[in-house]
Amino acid sequence: MSVRRLAEASVQPASFAFNRALAAQAKNWIKKYPKGREQSAVIPLLMLAQEQEGWVTRAAIEHIAETLEMPLIRVLEVATFYTQFQLKPVGTRAHIQVCGTTPCMLRGSEALMDVCRSKIHHDQFHLNDSGTLSWEEVECLGACVNAPMIMVFKDTYEDLTPERLAEIIDLFEEGKGASVTPGPQIDRIYSGPQPGLTSLQDEKVVLKSTRDKEAKAEAKTAPADAGATVPPSQAAKPKTAAAETNGAVKSPSPVKASSKAEEKASVAAPAVNQAAANKTAPSVEGVSKQRKGASAKAEPASAFKSPELAKPAAKKAAAAKPSLDHKDRPVGIEKPAAVDDLKLISGVGPKIEGILHSLGIYTFAQVASWKKAEREWVDGYLSFHGRIEREDWVKQAKALAKGGVAEYIRVFGKKPV
Repeated sequence: MSVRRLAEASVQPASFAFNRALAAQAKNWIKKYPKGREQSAVIPLLMLAQEQEGWVTRAAIEHIAETLEMPLIRVLEVATFYTQFQLKPVGTRAHIQVCGTTPCMLRGSEALMDVCRSKIHHDQFHLNDSGTLSWEEVECLGACVNAPMIMVFKDTYEDLTPERLAEIIDLFEEGKGASVTPGPQIDRIYSGPQPGLTSLQDEKVVLKSTRDKEAKAEAKTAPADAGATVPPSQAAKPKTAAAETNGAVKSPSPVKASSKAEEKASVAAPAVNQAAANKTAPSVEGVSKQRKGASAKAEPASAFKSPELAKPAAKKAAAAKPSLDHKDRPVGIEKPAAVDDLKLISGVGPKIEGILHSLGIYTFAQVASWKKAEREWVDGYLSFHGRIEREDWVKQAKALAKGGVAEYIRVFGKKPV
């Protein structure tokens, strides 16, 4: 990208202010962003300034910086980075941006630039003799399938030939630019194929009403017994874990259980089976009897110590918060009369501030004094996974403790948000 600079001082106006209509729009744009994030409206406000003046003046940049309470350099960075902002006076009736990226170049954008050179000015960013027209080459304008194309202010004109572009330029020169229909300049529907639609030519095939009619017709022609279902009473019942034989429960274990144990198991089995049928947890009494029956069957103890079952418990233990009695916990203090606004630290919101208060952390100086072990303890307690280090809470707190917001701006080049 070429270096973009502001226009010479000789053409810069002395001052800038939004007119009444655009001032109201600027306020609406600022209100769209949450408190403390109003600077995000810088691009919309620069666009409004360009809409009013035709280009972005230094006075407009200074006015917007003051309105959003931004450093002037930040607004300058935005204005000089985005090519949508014109930094010099442009044609009052049309500033033509010709796309020169590969698809448009392959489809004849060089010929369009030759038309601009002959009808406006040989060089880019220069006004014609009457000051009504100007032009420039730009990167992709986003309608590659309709190449080549141009943009005039906010409208695009696509599928151009040199002859058609010459006609458009003449119309804008005469003040009749509004009569030119934006979009494709050939018989094409938006970005559809040039010969016309080759598929989905009948919209009825994609309408919901059409699909509903087809579904009803299929339902009428379907066999009468196609949708029959088996009554729940006749459905096959699932087999229980214990097979009943002559009123007794047959032990699945190869080790024969005693008759007394089998008697206990026969009592526990109905309770367990009833709980499974109702899809609810068995009662405490049922579980107790089930365990007694299971022990009589001499099941291996290892069956209840599966490593797969132990994994969730291990993960839960690993994710547990560090103890409040841990030696690395930062020392808290009694709530002072003047409490620092910890939310000025990037990464601390109202909820996190409340947790820090519960730990006895009320001032920037406390956060600024945290050692590595203490930072790691707080990070683990908040389940932040390293955020305190990434956002450098200690450096932020040191700046705020030393000189408040002014020192923060000096260190970080922006207001705390």
